[in-house]
Amino acid sequence: MISRFSFAALVLFGLATQASAFEISSPSVSNGKWDAKYLGDEAGCGGKSVSIALAWKGPPAGTKSYALTMFDPDANGGKGFWHWLAWNIPASANGLAEGAGSKSGKRMPKGAVSGKGGVGRAGYFGPCPPPGSGTHHYVFTLYALGEAKLRTPESPSPEMVSVAAKSQALGEATVTYTYGR
Repeated sequence: MISRFSFAALVLFGLATQASAFEISSPSVSNGKWDAKYLGDEAGCGGKSVSIALAWKGPPAGTKSYALTMFDPDANGGKGFWHWLAWNIPASANGLAEGAGSKSGKRMPKGAVSGKGGVGRAGYFGPCPPPGSGTHHYVFTLYALGEAKLRTPESPSPEMVSVAAKSQALGEATVTYTYGR
């Protein structure tokens, strides 16, 4: 016979195991090495702002959609910079193909929305730290949502998207890649 304490411990262990299983990664970046095509396409960055491929696994039970953010906390004197926002990514997706974050959004899954980031346009904007500013951290956060659509006002700011996703998340997975020039 199992005691209440043992049962509670098993439940908590199961929840902890499930939460830690949610992961995001990219085959496109390794050891701070970004192909030039993934870098920003403005401000002399020399890139094409082709979004990196992303893959994820182990979402929490009940996931009905995803929201994704890419944020550089080192930019703008520590105020940060939003490089990519996307939401209403269907729960059936287990990643985004390289180039899915294009300005046109044609490679995003059906129904997904691309928001405007720090450069004032929708879609991915690649790493573009000022020369000599040191290594910057590019934080990709994937939120597993319990609803098919993220609740946001029309034309939300990046901060609104991030707060809405965090507040509506069943779980989140994060991966950080670095780059400097």
